[in-house]
Amino acid sequence: MSYLHQRALLRDLFDAAVGAADPAHCLSTCLPDPPRGRTVIVGAGKGAAAMARAVETHWRGDVGQLSGLVVTRYGHGAPTSRIEVVEAAHPTPDAAGQKAAQRLLQTVQGLTADDLVLVLLSGGGSSLLAAPMPGITLDEKRSVTKALLACGASIAEINCVRKHLSTIKGGRLALAAAPARVVTLAISDVPGDDLSTIASGPTVPDPTTCADALEIVDRYAIELPAPARAALERGAAETPKPGDPGFARCASHIIATAQGSLAAAAALARRQGLTPLVLGDAIEGEAREVARVLGGIALSCAEHGVPLAGPCVLLSGGETTVTVKGRGRGGRNLEFLLGLALALNGHARIHAIAGDTDGIDGSEDNAGAMLLPDTPARAAADGIDLRARLVDNDAYGVFSALGDLVVTGPTRTNVNDFRAILIEQP
Repeated sequence: MSYLHQRALLRDLFDAAVGAADPAHCLSTCLPDPPRGRTVIVGAGKGAAAMARAVETHWRGDVGQLSGLVVTRYGHGAPTSRIEVVEAAHPTPDAAGQKAAQRLLQTVQGLTADDLVLVLLSGGGSSLLAAPMPGITLDEKRSVTKALLACGASIAEINCVRKHLSTIKGGRLALAAAPARVVTLAISDVPGDDLSTIASGPTVPDPTTCADALEIVDRYAIELPAPARAALERGAAETPKPGDPGFARCASHIIATAQGSLAAAAALARRQGLTPLVLGDAIEGEAREVARVLGGIALSCAEHGVPLAGPCVLLSGGETTVTVKGRGRGGRNLEFLLGLALALNGHARIHAIAGDTDGIDGSEDNAGAMLLPDTPARAAADGIDLRARLVDNDAYGVFSALGDLVVTGPTRTNVNDFRAILIEQP
């Protein structure tokens, strides 16, 4: 049986979600007026270079007066004329990210009250702005980051720890820019669109505490360098809090969200004759467990017409997690799809796509993958044990072998995971 139409439709839904968060389309209406003094642009994230290019395109003042620096992931750069673009490592920071963070801090210092600092943030900024607190090395910060990413912690928990081990995150960048006016434009990649979590909130007050960070590292058994633990225990690593007068001249705006991208996909689904159901833009949890839940809803739709009868599509976003115990190659969206394959067991009328809207699922070369009704049968024919691969966290190996990876390259934006489960008419 050919599934070309379903594959094309699922890919179109993914592309619609990504397109809704393209800085070229969503940034221009949010730009502030030019100041009396200087305009300095700084930023970090997978969409930072595309955001910088959009600023240059739509700036209402003299573009020749713009200056600044943004840091993005390797391969996610974009051509700019006035704003320098630096590339660094993600998700584990490297020396290039550390140098870029130091330069960002230097760039915003020595400004006046007549100056404007325009901060461009998107997902990935936490790793790209590597500015370890005094007393810990970059290698130690890398070890902590790797452990946090592998333990199954949520992004809010991970970034709580990152903020307290940094000299730039958790509001510290904004305080360094005082007395200049600071305006932040952010593309949200976090469930709930919490500005203090996006890129670890370098320009907003941080409601979390050193005690919160300690509780997280202890709960997940994360080993901290001795100076870092000591600083957390005595409160020396505390971040600036709500009410701090240093934020009096700061403003922040979210210009793209997962909900907006899901709405764009839902609109396309309606035009294609499908009834969409948006299950949520902030779904979290272990990828394989989320797959079991969404798989159960999809089966109910297919077999009982509840909560929707086919043709319909279930849309969802957010950020799942993976507790890495195996030795395989993964990505949380591929692990979700592998879990979904087991939950659906080759149901003849259910197809799915899952991918990261930044174009990179985890640390691999793909955005995500497709799941088709014949996926289990093709896997079995190739001698692939889906359950064993899930135990080994080797979803990439499965979908790569089957030729079902979705490869987009860097999209230069990021509103996190996108999932669409298509249920055909009986």
